Amino acid sequence: MMRRSLVIGNWKMNGTRASAESLAQGIIAGLGADIGDIAVCVPYVYLSSVAEVVKGSRLALGSQNVADKASGAYTGEISATMLKEFNCQYALVGHSERRSYYGDTDASVAARFVQAQTQGIIPVLCVGETLEQREEDQTFAVIDQQLNAVIDSAGIAAFNNAVIAYEPVWAIGTGKTASDEQAQEVHHYIRQFIAAKDQAIADKVQILYGGSAKPDNAKGLFAMPDIDGGLIGGASLDAESFLAVYHSISE
Repeated sequence: MMRRSLVIGNWKMNGTRASAESLAQGIIAGLGADIGDIAVCVPYVYLSSVAEVVKGSRLALGSQNVADKASGAYTGEISATMLKEFNCQYALVGHSERRSYYGDTDASVAARFVQAQTQGIIPVLCVGETLEQREEDQTFAVIDQQLNAVIDSAGIAAFNNAVIAYEPVWAIGTGKTASDEQAQEVHHYIRQFIAAKDQAIADKVQILYGGSAKPDNAKGLFAMPDIDGGLIGGASLDAESFLAVYHSISE
């Protein structure tokens, strides 16, 4: 089965309103042929501005997180219902930075995943191991635990409307990159893990690589059979480099 490719830019805590609008405009201007899905996850405060820019284009909008509750006395949190009003199609959940710096647990990530889906927003579930875990050969055990938390909470069928992003935490912002084969090995493992529970979902689910993919290494990564695109950090902050990554899909 041919899966559509997907490239998502994660702008993290960067930019101004003007630069966010300009970046979105630049991406749209350079999209060219429809070779795969493309989205940007922008800071909450710029969702309104960027939503206006992307309206009617193929560039989809996403958020960098979503609250694990529907509403209530949760100061500083942003609910899925709020995100839906800005036409958010995607929401990152469990990004390694959220897990490392802000205490997101497997349980809270699963709750965020469920909340996104209640509003028809596609959760992008980030999974992956730290350098210490990789060196102790715990990669697959860590990923099992992260996936099982969501499956136990939402059921395997929830992955009909979800994306998985594999983030080797040891390759983010360190200048290290997993080799094409290292990345493919884990992507294949994730697909087989899902297949053991539902083959049809495993064949369909998009699994993205989220470890410092750039224009110079995206082509090799995206050529791997189980890598369906990328969750792009630094390279997504420049329209030209982000588009170069996106266009690596078709080469």
